[in-house]
Amino acid sequence: MVDRPDGDHPRPSTGGDRAEGGEGAPETKPALAARLERLGASLEAHRSEVAAAKAKGRPSGFGQAIKIASEFVAGIVVGAALGWGIDRALGTSPWALIVFLLLGFAAGVLNVLRAEGKVADAGARLRAAGAEKSRSPSEPSDE
Repeated sequence: MVDRPDGDHPRPSTGGDRAEGGEGAPETKPALAARLERLGASLEAHRSEVAAAKAKGRPSGFGQAIKIASEFVAGIVVGAALGWGIDRALGTSPWALIVFLLLGFAAGVLNVLRAEGKVADAGARLRAAGAEKSRSPSEPSDE
């Protein structure tokens, strides 16, 4: 609490209303306005950086749709081509085509789910599982 010599009631001291240069002198309105201006400019710069990072990290809606559709169609086409090639080589028509067409469809769906982030990458899951197995509870940890 700070006592005022003019007889006013004491005012609580917050520490945040002091001028940067002097200990105990309250900031003037122009100084507060200048700090507020700097804060606003800093906040706006930060917001624009975040927006640019978000825009850079993910393609536009149309671009994302084309990417997902091409991944889906590519899985089906590759599966069908493999099945057709196996049928021609082994004379098992149309069984390999049917099986590999279905496998290509499943691969296309999995690629779409991975692209949208709904399914974790299989390699990352296997690495995480391997790391957990390598630290068995019977072995003492280095912690």
